[in-house]
Amino acid sequence: MTVAPSWVQHAIWWQVYPLGFVGAFPAESPAGPGEHRLRRIADWFDHAIELGVSGVALGPVFASRTHGYDTTDHYRIDPRLGDDDDFDYLVAEAHRRGLRVLLDGVFNHVGLDFAHYQQAPHDESSARWFRGRPGRFHTFEGHSELITLNHRNPDVVEYVVDVMVHWLQRGADGWRLDAAYAAPQKFWAEVLPKVRDRHPEAWFVAELIHGDYAAVVDAARFDSATQYELWKAIWSSLNDGNFFELDWAMQRHNDFVDRFGPLTFIGNHDVSRIASRLERPEQVAHALVVLLTVGGVPSIYAGDELGLRGVKEERAGGDDAVRPEFGSPPPQLDPADVQVWELHRYLIGLRRRHPWLHRAHTKALRLDNRQYVYQTRHGDDALLVALNIDDKPLRVKLSELEVGQAQVVAGSAAPPPETVDAVAVEPHGWRILRSV
Repeated sequence: MTVAPSWVQHAIWWQVYPLGFVGAFPAESPAGPGEHRLRRIADWFDHAIELGVSGVALGPVFASRTHGYDTTDHYRIDPRLGDDDDFDYLVAEAHRRGLRVLLDGVFNHVGLDFAHYQQAPHDESSARWFRGRPGRFHTFEGHSELITLNHRNPDVVEYVVDVMVHWLQRGADGWRLDAAYAAPQKFWAEVLPKVRDRHPEAWFVAELIHGDYAAVVDAARFDSATQYELWKAIWSSLNDGNFFELDWAMQRHNDFVDRFGPLTFIGNHDVSRIASRLERPEQVAHALVVLLTVGGVPSIYAGDELGLRGVKEERAGGDDAVRPEFGSPPPQLDPADVQVWELHRYLIGLRRRHPWLHRAHTKALRLDNRQYVYQTRHGDDALLVALNIDDKPLRVKLSELEVGQAQVVAGSAAPPPETVDAVAVEPHGWRILRSV
């Protein structure tokens, strides 16, 4: 088991998909030589600071033909975004504000313009970079434009190590490893220790979807993994009125937290936005409360804090709605979106005031389909969280939960910060309390 850098205990990410964020893809025309769109992201860093996050998790920024996940040159900034100077500026502006920078690396497969793929038909050494043989190379999940690398080739191993080290030396603080589940665990277990030898403070989070996250993290030497199980349970339990599903996922989550700090989220660039996913708009608050009171490393997808909506569709261009262009800050918000913004700021602030939540376990104290009270605890520190999605109020004496008096910390309907001996939550509301 690897030990993540200490700074990760305080990490809260703001995730940005650069090509969409700056209007580089899809685009009517390619960027001109004088355009430096990557710098537009830095214009939003003060917004990120006001939100309360500690780092910016960037989507793909390297040269590609289309959406960024068909990398053609891992050493080159995508010309649609800018150049090396723009990357250096972005990192410097982030670090000047105390923000970490996470890069998105696609090392399972490459795009059609990748140099070794172009050379493979007439160069045996280049052909060995890929699985299969020229004309019949393996592709990623049936996408003919995504060519799977041969992770058993020592040249591929050294290439990936060198790419990671190169950008860490340029100022990045870590890597998200796209489609990490598709590459052999032995490959990652060979690559990552070599990178850590050079950059022991770097953090590596794997994109995993299904399976035994903890076992994969251990075997592959990752620091973290994307917690899709919890993401699904959050929105599904709210839509279905089935907190038993959420509680089951929370129990699984406890096991993961014992082994590593999972990357938790209720939105990212690959899924419908939480405001569109949930059937009742007020339940965005319930989802956010769960995200920011459970163990792990939380991530906010840029725009969710502004109440943006967007549905991912299974078709060509189906991601565009969840990867929109952002204009110049500050954003113009209607009253409902202001409430979403303020709720994000408050709950992120609560998270930062209680850094022990990074390693917290949850325990159900009261559970039925539409009402859920759980304790989130690490050592002597604890909070009580009550979620109510029923049409009737939730009221339970703290003594029945084997909890003493508690002070209301936050909740719907702006409850006063009073000391209470019972949890009382209006229909479709929520509360967070602290033991006194």
